[in-house]
Amino acid sequence: MKRLRNIIDGTPAEAANPQWRDVVNPATERVVAQIPVGSAADAAAAVESARRAHPAWARLDLADRLAHLSRIADNLERHVRELAELENEEMGKPIPLAEQFIAGGIAALRHNIERARSYPFIADVTAPGESGRTIVVREPVGVVGLIVPWNFTVTSILGALGPLLAAGNTVVIKPSEKAPLSAARLIELFELPPGVTNLLLGDARAGKPLAEHKDVKLLHFTGSVEAGRSVGTAAAARIQRAVLELGGNDPVLVDADVDVAATAKAVATSTFINSGQICTSSERIYVHRAVADEFIAALVAEAKTWTMSDNPYAQGLGPLVDDTQRAIVRAHVRDAVDRGATVLCGGEQPDRPGYFYPATVLTGLTSDMRIMKEETFGPVAPVTVVDSFADAIDLANATSFGLAATVYSSNPENLRRCTEINAALVWINEWQHGGVNTIHEPWGLSGMGASGAAASFDAATRPMSMLYSSTTNVPSARI
Repeated sequence: MKRLRNIIDGTPAEAANPQWRDVVNPATERVVAQIPVGSAADAAAAVESARRAHPAWARLDLADRLAHLSRIADNLERHVRELAELENEEMGKPIPLAEQFIAGGIAALRHNIERARSYPFIADVTAPGESGRTIVVREPVGVVGLIVPWNFTVTSILGALGPLLAAGNTVVIKPSEKAPLSAARLIELFELPPGVTNLLLGDARAGKPLAEHKDVKLLHFTGSVEAGRSVGTAAAARIQRAVLELGGNDPVLVDADVDVAATAKAVATSTFINSGQICTSSERIYVHRAVADEFIAALVAEAKTWTMSDNPYAQGLGPLVDDTQRAIVRAHVRDAVDRGATVLCGGEQPDRPGYFYPATVLTGLTSDMRIMKEETFGPVAPVTVVDSFADAIDLANATSFGLAATVYSSNPENLRRCTEINAALVWINEWQHGGVNTIHEPWGLSGMGASGAAASFDAATRPMSMLYSSTTNVPSARI
């Protein structure tokens, strides 16, 4: 049995708590590894390692830190398949999909390396006519707790790590207890100075003391609303900052003027890819009555092409991460049916090994159903027919969440109204696309704290102003 260990000061470290928990392959239901359950002592050791490493890392020239990060990106390019296979083993993601997103994470790391070269870590903001000079210096915050979800472990780490490390912070990385294999291998591949990145394994017994540790100056968390509320509360209690990306119940708005077949295919992808286990999966679909019948028929036809498979190289539906997650999906569908919804395809748990659930399309939804109020995180497409685009916006906003939304329309007036949608990201006529300068902040229960582009560097630094009198020679700055 493979037993993973924390990585502290650059070397494997034994856990203080002698208990272990299983890591299960969700396609086979077989135990593939074990990890320590975690403890406050483990969290303290990881934070202390990061605290000791911080001064030397922060004093390095920016060019030297970026050289380290560039070597990481180069090395990871040679290990994409290996990391993808580990993500498949720990949470069931098809290997081709895992490779695609891991490559995207490496690209994000490279982009942030380049952005760091022009980010104003030191800026002369002296206004014309002012006496003296004002220099704003953005210093690293110190030790960062990076807590990542199980659905995109590698991509989540790489997406956050560039600004954090480039700015001079050190990091304790806490992966989900459901999917630690890829994180453990990823950190082995970093080859950074000891203590700059540390791996903390375990469940809430490791995560809670990390969030509450007095020396953690920034918590960067992606996960559920319940856990995010606990993390945010811990940060607030210490008067420290947190960046939280939490759940979603993302709407899709389908207007009357769409290419129905193409739109149904796109919506099926955004609903069923990774078995619906994406924070920005399409979970509520509002379609204009003028095209509703045709769209629903096309969506059902598309859903039937998303077949369940335990072949790790297949592009269809892999398993859900565990039976707990499948039980949530099953309960949401059952609740909807009990309240009058109609199942057009799927909707029944298969009798086979693995935590599989079929691509499912529902109609006849009402606002009191759990599937319309809560995050399902599974391969289920609930479709509601609306009489107008305005009605679609109203229903899209009838939620406590606000992570992302997708709009399919060519109507200029309706497109102008998309700013009325309560979401951090609004994709127009293509799901999951976007430029490198995207900045977004979740709305409502979906989180808080802006991220993306310069905002991620802002979150990773603390601005201070150096105010020099007119008689002072300003020293040359070192970044």
